[in-house]
Amino acid sequence: MSLLTIPFPAIDPVLVSFGPLAIRWYSLAYIAGLMIAWRMMRRLGPRLSPDIKIEAVDDFIVWATLGVILGGRLGFVVFYGLPFYAQNPLEILAVWKGGMSFHGGFLGVCLAAWLFCRKHGIRPLVFGDLLATVSPAGIFFGRIANFINAEHFGRATDVPWAMVFPRGGPDPRHPSQLYEAALEGALLFVVLNLMFRIEAIRTRAGVLTGTFLAGYAVARMSLEMVRVPDGQIGPLTIGQWLSLPMLLIGLALIVRGWKREA
Repeated sequence: MSLLTIPFPAIDPVLVSFGPLAIRWYSLAYIAGLMIAWRMMRRLGPRLSPDIKIEAVDDFIVWATLGVILGGRLGFVVFYGLPFYAQNPLEILAVWKGGMSFHGGFLGVCLAAWLFCRKHGIRPLVFGDLLATVSPAGIFFGRIANFINAEHFGRATDVPWAMVFPRGGPDPRHPSQLYEAALEGALLFVVLNLMFRIEAIRTRAGVLTGTFLAGYAVARMSLEMVRVPDGQIGPLTIGQWLSLPMLLIGLALIVRGWKREA
């Protein structure tokens, strides 16, 4: 092991416990992401469209919570661990152990948003632009939680900031969770919120949604190069295959939205 290797900060995944009840950083990360998204949607929604009422946003946060949790867990089971969970079905309920798929959670929120828009008479792409602007905050906290759980770590490397993860063997590895928090979360959040401030972009439905999809896909597909993949199919990892449609749909939405009159 290199002398420059940074020790992994062994943070207890459990913040505090009361007998059998445990409050985990992983759960708090999801709560923080949802709460920040909710507050931002209340503030930005009416600016984006008069059809997006504050009361509707309050209603949607319940839909989004169910979409994230159910979609994220089912996505992880189907995309990454179907053989294991087929033999151990009760483990599907053990969400506190980690094991959430971004792509599954994304699909769950998309379904929840589509049903919500039908109920409230809101244009789906307009509502999608609102979700796209706030969602990277949740991704940021989720990746920080991955780091605390010492999961989804990177490939072995000799870079000076490499870390030895508890479940990663003796080799120093990329802290890829922090890379993802920075690119998929913080950077994408800043870019989308700056774009939201520009009226010529904000008023073209689908451009912000497309930017989120394409931006996340590019970041995820690139960082899969340094992350230990959850699985490989041919030349691409499962994460890259799942991100590829996001990239194509995102680019199509940007082109479509920009060609339309504001």
